[in-house]
Amino acid sequence: MRSYLFYYLLFLSFIWSCSSTKEIVFDGSEFEETLLDTLVVRASKPSASETFEPVIYNEEASKNFDIIHMDLEIEPIWETETIISTAVIKIKPYFYPIREISLDATRMKINDVLLNNKSISFEYDGREMKIPLDRTYTKDESFTLHIDYTARPSLGYVPGYLSNDLGFYFREPSVDTPEKPFQVWTQGETEYNSSWFPTRDKPNERFTHNISIIVHDSLKTLSNGILSKSEKLKNNRRKDMWVMDKEHAPYLAMVAAGDFAVVEDSWQNIPLQYYVYPEYEAYAQNIFNHTPEMLSYFSEITGVSFPWQKYSQIVVEDFVAGAMENTTAVTFGKFVQKTDEQLIDNHNDEIVAHELFHHWFGDYVTCESWANLTLNEGFANYSEYLWTAHKYGEDAAHNKRMSEWSNYIRQARQRGVHPLIHYAYSNKELMFDAHSYNKGGLTLHYLRHVIGDEAFFASLKKYLTDNAYTAVEAHDLRLAFEEVTGQDLNWFFNQWYFEAGHPELTIDYDYDLATQTVSVTIEQTQDPDKNPPIFQLPIAIDIYENANTVRREEVMMNLRKQTFTFKAAAKPVLINVDADKILLAVRKDNKTAEEYVFQYHHATNIMDRFEAIQNLKEVDSPAAKKVMKAALKDNHWFIRNLGLGLIEPDAETLEQAAKLAVSDINSKVRASALNVLTGADYAGLASITSKILDNEKAYPVISAALMALNQTNPVEAVKRAEQFEKDADNDAILSAVGAVYALQGKAEKLSFFENNWNRVDGPDAMDFFAGYTYLL
Repeated sequence: MRSYLFYYLLFLSFIWSCSSTKEIVFDGSEFEETLLDTLVVRASKPSASETFEPVIYNEEASKNFDIIHMDLEIEPIWETETIISTAVIKIKPYFYPIREISLDATRMKINDVLLNNKSISFEYDGREMKIPLDRTYTKDESFTLHIDYTARPSLGYVPGYLSNDLGFYFREPSVDTPEKPFQVWTQGETEYNSSWFPTRDKPNERFTHNISIIVHDSLKTLSNGILSKSEKLKNNRRKDMWVMDKEHAPYLAMVAAGDFAVVEDSWQNIPLQYYVYPEYEAYAQNIFNHTPEMLSYFSEITGVSFPWQKYSQIVVEDFVAGAMENTTAVTFGKFVQKTDEQLIDNHNDEIVAHELFHHWFGDYVTCESWANLTLNEGFANYSEYLWTAHKYGEDAAHNKRMSEWSNYIRQARQRGVHPLIHYAYSNKELMFDAHSYNKGGLTLHYLRHVIGDEAFFASLKKYLTDNAYTAVEAHDLRLAFEEVTGQDLNWFFNQWYFEAGHPELTIDYDYDLATQTVSVTIEQTQDPDKNPPIFQLPIAIDIYENANTVRREEVMMNLRKQTFTFKAAAKPVLINVDADKILLAVRKDNKTAEEYVFQYHHATNIMDRFEAIQNLKEVDSPAAKKVMKAALKDNHWFIRNLGLGLIEPDAETLEQAAKLAVSDINSKVRASALNVLTGADYAGLASITSKILDNEKAYPVISAALMALNQTNPVEAVKRAEQFEKDADNDAILSAVGAVYALQGKAEKLSFFENNWNRVDGPDAMDFFAGYTYLL
């Protein structure tokens, strides 16, 4: 939400952005030509002297040996940002006999290595330990390494940056940041946990472990599994041992310690814990409020009950990854910590669901290589849709899916496309993109539509059950779906998982009165050099004879350009291609304005209503304007909010906006309505604003009301701003208070900005500092 002041203040701020695009140019004058339906595909004919670059292929890491179990003891030393550690590792050959092993171990000082309790020599280059064994070991034998070392993860730290590859992080107060707490925490994905314990740091490794962490007795600790014992030591120290007796991948191991409040909960005899900063203890249950219900829902739809010993969620300082699905111990950044007021229409459900669903898809069944990352992240992304539909309804879920689609398409246009299963990545970190996440989730939704709900969820159960506690590739997923459905699904997986891109469709309509035939012509126009030239697309087409009569036709598109014909006694009032809005495609749909008006009023999907509004917002007709007014009364807040930005402010729309400002159930709509009234100088704004400030709890609405009051009653606005200055803990409120002071030239309030600029963050920070600059 932005008030009108902020647009004005943008003139006082420098805002810059940069973007780059890649253009692929093919040289050479000779071409081979192949005719494919109506598509012409041309490829350069290589000359005899031309050399070829080898194809990049990031294979699954070879498994020469297997780590069975690890006993790890660590003691973090804040003063030197080092970790005094010992690791006892039980290992056996995977299949072939071995005489030497290599362990990933980054930035460590290795003090001693024992093999079966006997000291041995080793080589270490700062990243890898090469350890010759005392003899050849076969797959039926195991041996134990005892490694005494000091981990030094901060050797990789670049001052001024929040490095995301240190693995182990120290946080403590400083002269510049006295508010920071004493904390340590880890972040292992992708292959960073080898900075604090030696391991085979690959996603296709799995082992059990006991982790003991020694800290000051005042600090709380957390790790994977169950806290088995806590032992007091000398000098006010304590050793906590966490036992993880179910195997998981190295990148999912974690530890954290700090000054936390721990709120206990439970689900079906499984302990739940919420670790938050002490000042948020009273809000912890609401921050993670739907965790028990999510556990029940996800256990039900997967057919696999939550497979781990406990479930903890912890909030840490300066987390580098948003959130992380460490098995039984999920880590979140501070942004999830909110008061009850901040949680209004701003819950944490999506990210909590995402990390929880990983405990089935990612932790229980793990991608064997980062090229297969979507088997983790695509499912976690889709869980957000599943939970939203379950808890908040289909409109909310489809609204979520619109956002996922939009973000994928935007990134595809800016950075190009690659297959979901992407063995040719240049850097494994680049796999964490809108393909693995957004496209992965959208593709699962399309697969669900193709085979049906019952088959989809039965296939998920088979996939999880057959591959429990193992590492998998995409073919394992395909085979599970094929065995359940009895169908060959190579066509689907080939085009959506192993090919790059998405279809771009142009849709045209015609009606022949003489033959009483309606035709729908769909052409795939995507660039065949970057995408498959032809996608095989099951499509649902709804034909509306009138407002009360609609029939569905199911078709399969498998040509570059295809015309589908249907009998119709009269010209349909609407033909809705991809009626459930399942396709992951860019569409140019050549409907008339009249058809879009009908679509808004009669098609049932929120995506249909959004599409109609987008295509009518520039249309100057009474019917189109009625759609914008109708949007103000839509069932879903997103459409109401969209409508507020498109209406022409006449007496009718302003009265409706006034009702929304006071009584809409969604705070975003209430705030937007206030901004509309403020911009239109609505006559009743003063009385509405006063009531809102007396009763409103949601900070975005309070912020908008402060700006409205500043316009109608500047003296009262300053008084109200001073009240919020004392107790507001919200960026939007701080920014609005600053805006009131800035617009009224309150030079004596410069100290307000100076005392609070360490508290404000995110998009509101720009507005806050713009107000400060303006006032100066």
